Amino acid sequence: MHIVDGALAPEVLIGGGILAVSGLALGLRKLPIDKIPATGVLSATFFVASLIHVPVGPSSVHLIMSGLAGIVLGWTAFPALFVGLLLQAVFFGFGGLTVLGVNTVNIAFPAVVAGLMFRAVIARSNPVGAAIWGGFAGALSIALTTIFVAISLGLSGEGFVPAAKLVFFAHIPIMAIEGFVSAAAVYLISKVKPALLQSDHEETALRMQVAAQRTKQAREVQNG
Repeated sequence: MHIVDGALAPEVLIGGGILAVSGLALGLRKLPIDKIPATGVLSATFFVASLIHVPVGPSSVHLIMSGLAGIVLGWTAFPALFVGLLLQAVFFGFGGLTVLGVNTVNIAFPAVVAGLMFRAVIARSNPVGAAIWGGFAGALSIALTTIFVAISLGLSGEGFVPAAKLVFFAHIPIMAIEGFVSAAAVYLISKVKPALLQSDHEETALRMQVAAQRTKQAREVQNG
């Protein structure tokens, strides 16, 4: 999924950079303190999973685990995946620095979309149901990323259209693998720490409830 330096037109690079900065700003603003450990873990998971890759034209085939990041982190998937991409570009030369913005958008935005689509139903489901929906989210995230990569290449010139088609078809097996791995991960999380799978609305409501309870306890202590 990494597009290499020199493959994209300047206007595509600029547009991707602007979108990436916007996504990062929104993701950091929505990053709660209690999600920082999970953000670090999922960023590391992405970093390790995508180290083993097979070059395919101007891109590459590898695992991403972006769907899981979108389910757990929502918009915070942007900074989590950006850090992984940055470290890969700096230390291993995967992708590149000039295409960092485009690669971030191509991988992180589909993760956010998958999370927004499936996070609420996952939170309401039993572990088996959550795993099934988590598998759909994992596969969808990869499918959307291949489409975004294809669009990025197509906008950079007609010569990249065959490579864009190749990227999509080469990732069909990856969609299945990501779906299976995401399903297993969601099943485990729903058993061990289901709070990580709560929707943003439920998470906000829980924080407000906890804050109200603490305020009530503080007043009782002052009055008593």
